[in-house]
Amino acid sequence: MTNLPPPAEELRFLDAELRQLDVRRATLLRRRAWLVHTLQATAARQPALGPGTAPVGPPAGTGAAARRPEATAPGVQNVLLVLGGVLLTIAAIAFTLVSWGHLGIAGRALVLGALTVGALGAPVALLRRGLRSTAEAVAALGTALTVLDAYALHEVAFPGTDGAGYTATASAVLAALWAVYGVRLGLRHPLPLAVATAHLPLLLGAIAVGAGPYTLTAVSLATAAGGTAVALRAALLPVRIVAVTGALGTGAAGVLSAGWLCWSASGPGPAARAAALLLVAAALALVAGRFVPRPEISVGAAFAAGLCVVAGAGGVLRVTVPGEWTVPGCLACAIALLATERTRLHHPLRQGLVRASAAVQGFAVLWTLPLVAGCVLGPAVRGAHPWSGTPRDFRDAVFAGLPRPPYAGTAPLVLAVVAAVLVVAGHRTARRPAVTVAAPVLGWAAALVLPVVLQLPYAAGLVAHAVVVAAALFFAVRLGRADKRPSPPSLTALLLALVTSVGLALVSLASEPATIAVLGTLTVLFAAAGLRPGPAPFAAPAALCHATALACAIGASAGRPPHHTALLVLVVPAVAALIASRTGGSRTGGSRTGGSRTGGSRATVPVEVAGAAAGLLALALAAPEPPMLALVLSLCGAVAAATALRPERRAAGWAAAALFLLATWVRLAAWDVAAPEAYTLPVTGPALIVGLLRRRRDAAVSSWTAYGSGLAVTLVPSLLAAWDDQHWLRPLALGVAALAVTLAGARHRLQAPLVLGPGVLALVALHELTPYLAQVVGALPRWAPPAVAGLVLLVLGATYEQRLRDARRLREALGRLG
Repeated sequence: MTNLPPPAEELRFLDAELRQLDVRRATLLRRRAWLVHTLQATAARQPALGPGTAPVGPPAGTGAAARRPEATAPGVQNVLLVLGGVLLTIAAIAFTLVSWGHLGIAGRALVLGALTVGALGAPVALLRRGLRSTAEAVAALGTALTVLDAYALHEVAFPGTDGAGYTATASAVLAALWAVYGVRLGLRHPLPLAVATAHLPLLLGAIAVGAGPYTLTAVSLATAAGGTAVALRAALLPVRIVAVTGALGTGAAGVLSAGWLCWSASGPGPAARAAALLLVAAALALVAGRFVPRPEISVGAAFAAGLCVVAGAGGVLRVTVPGEWTVPGCLACAIALLATERTRLHHPLRQGLVRASAAVQGFAVLWTLPLVAGCVLGPAVRGAHPWSGTPRDFRDAVFAGLPRPPYAGTAPLVLAVVAAVLVVAGHRTARRPAVTVAAPVLGWAAALVLPVVLQLPYAAGLVAHAVVVAAALFFAVRLGRADKRPSPPSLTALLLALVTSVGLALVSLASEPATIAVLGTLTVLFAAAGLRPGPAPFAAPAALCHATALACAIGASAGRPPHHTALLVLVVPAVAALIASRTGGSRTGGSRTGGSRTGGSRATVPVEVAGAAAGLLALALAAPEPPMLALVLSLCGAVAAATALRPERRAAGWAAAALFLLATWVRLAAWDVAAPEAYTLPVTGPALIVGLLRRRRDAAVSSWTAYGSGLAVTLVPSLLAAWDDQHWLRPLALGVAALAVTLAGARHRLQAPLVLGPGVLALVALHELTPYLAQVVGALPRWAPPAVAGLVLLVLGATYEQRLRDARRLREALGRLG
């Protein structure tokens, strides 16, 4: 049988064993950390250690961790090598340029030759020992010395040689030597340096022989072609980067030079030569784009090629056809580029050519923008001189005060062609919604400028623009949806119709019969379009606006004064109220009638706004004549009262009451009534009785509705009369009445009497105290008003500060609660 120790003894034994395990575990963890750090340090400095070298570490169990270095050994090595090479190169340059004259010919040749041979030969031995970085640094010094050798050779052996020609030859030789040197030794920097230098010989050689601009441009394009070939065939990334950079630089210079030569040529021959250079550049770009592996670069290259082709064709057209046909010719070339979309050309190239065509079409549209803007904004000048006489033609009517853009004869053709292209290509593009908006806009612009370009007679131009308005409204109605909001094409057509109608109305101001005829036609057209629910929110208000202008024009044509014309203008608010009463209503309903109501309800507010604007115009026209103003106010009040009969427009009753009161007061003022109470009290009494009876039947009726108009119809005219009255009886009676109204309002807690009564009483008291206040002000010193104002501002500032402090305390108290 097993002899088990007592529990206390066994517990002490287990604790001792666990402590030994913890000590052993800590020792093993420290050893593991040291080994991990040693392996990391060995991997970092392995290039600098020889084979078989073992790292030496601290003894086991010490746990000392070495400080991690801030820079790697290869980084330190590269810094030292680059700095050493740069310093040696600078020293060699200084020796060549400064100390060259202190040595003889033999000494010069010996020094530079020894340095160059040594610098170019040392990398061979360094590479055999595996010191590639050092070999690169020494080889870089050698390549710099070869440039100094070339300079020294020119100064000693060829001092009279032309600098450009010698530099071209030297750069070609150096590029070849560096390329062979880099390939034979497998060094990195000579090949990119050779490629960069290879871009110079052709250009410098052309300059040396006195080549003209066409030859220099061709040389630039040839250099770009060479750089492109190197970039496509090179395997090393630095070589490709240098080749691409050089090809882009020389190619861009060649393209810009060819474009300038083409568009500044004085004859077809020079323009054709420059255009041929642009075609060469386009071919080069297409070839490069075909073999470039990245699609976005291929698209960009094809885009540049398409622009080069169009630019070359446009430059030739500029000197062979009239000036106004240059842009259409460029547009035709751009459209021809679209034919490449159906070819077997590489897809990115086709995409780039299509984008180039779109860009040229956009530029062509921008070229027509001054003419379109003039046709839209030019008629506004006619508003300052209405009915000044019929112009000679429609162009004179539109550009009355604006300069006429040159070469605008083909602008309608350009706009129509671009619109047709958009329509044809619209079903094949992913941006079809944008195309359905842009194409109608361009077609509208073409139709808008066509009468101006053709210089049609004035009447024919008006008819043409009226046809444009009718066509836009027709398309808006056809494209609209009766049960929903207008679609983007429908909304675009509506906006175009509105813009054209405004310009047409302004142009028609040149002639009186034309103004009436055009405004009448526009009113009918927009009224007919407003019968459909879709365009109704835009067409119905436009019809009312044109009807308002027509009413003013008829009044002026009849020779009536403005306050008589106001009565004719009031027909528009009445019609607007009638239309709103028929189109308003519930916005729900699933039947056909419900859908119509929904469309009509969207037009209710715009129609009412247009009617209110016409009413304000009528008031402004009648303002100089108080009797007519009173009549107009009464009629406007009647229209507002009729509107208030609708359940959703009960608030219009307030406007009706105010208008009726204003009409009463204006009528009393127009009659020069000395005692307005004789006319107002008979109205006030029944009005207050009616209000009292209504409040007894319906306690929810406010005091303003019940007593406001009845009190105001007497108190306000009496107050105006008392303000000019020099006697004491009227102010006293008015004050007593106002006090009685105030007390009655306080007794029954009614808002309207408590506002009107104290207000009238205060103004009467102010009127009575005005002479005494004037005397007091005259007796006060001049410093008193500023002092009082300053004291008031100080009190206000102190009060404001107190409020801020109270708010701050409240916020702190709430914070403590949280």
